[in-house]
Amino acid sequence: MKNILLHIHDDDAQSDRMAVALDVARQTGGHLSCVQVVPVEAYAGDPYGGLFGMAALIDTIHDQEKALRLATEARLVGSGVAWDWSSHDGNVVETLIDQAMLADLVVLSQPVMGQRRGVRQPLAIVGDVVMYMRCPVLMVPQGAGRLDLAGPVVVAWNGSAEAAHALRLALPLLKRAEAVHLVEVSDDIPGLAAREAAQWLSRHGISADVHEWPAKGRRVSVALLHAAAELSASYMVMGAYGHSRLRETVLGGVTRELIASTNVPLLLAH
Repeated sequence: MKNILLHIHDDDAQSDRMAVALDVARQTGGHLSCVQVVPVEAYAGDPYGGLFGMAALIDTIHDQEKALRLATEARLVGSGVAWDWSSHDGNVVETLIDQAMLADLVVLSQPVMGQRRGVRQPLAIVGDVVMYMRCPVLMVPQGAGRLDLAGPVVVAWNGSAEAAHALRLALPLLKRAEAVHLVEVSDDIPGLAAREAAQWLSRHGISADVHEWPAKGRRVSVALLHAAAELSASYMVMGAYGHSRLRETVLGGVTRELIASTNVPLLLAH
């Protein structure tokens, strides 16, 4: 993956998000595109008054974003990674989707559940971006400041078209893994068998182990996280799908739960 888009935002997860994006770029020989978006519509205020105050506020926001850019660029200069920078005003999700038309990977942070005093929370945009992005999204969980692409990988497999799509998009990274584990949770809805996915990977020179992971009364998301822990996964690959035969216009329950609770980086594709 040679073209890596990193969302730049002044939050407490920025450092970890950037560190993981740099890890991926170094290990793949990739180029990092830093995209900074000022959500000016969030500061629009009352259209019938306070225009001068709003303009002053937006100027202040731009000054803060400039300071963030200077600090971030100072770190990038010594990173050993090729990079570029673009700044935009507008809707964050729409801008990231537009800027990612030629991206191979987008790096975002895990949203924080609930408000925490004194914490500058990352924007809760993962779900919206994944649903409309054509490339995979790598979500960095809280406190995950590095990613070893050579480590073991868990692929959450349920036989769906979304799972197959995520597997295809993850192929360049899976080729670097020391072990690939296809994990089926036994209580999940059956679809294309995992052994067929393993056979497909073998044709690409990847030997994958297939695991039928018993749910044991646990939610599918919990079982997958236990599998990732027991298999020492560096990250998990998952198709963003609903846990239902009915097509949903929003992310399904398993995907939402993993976005909220995973402690390993999550590579998502819809």
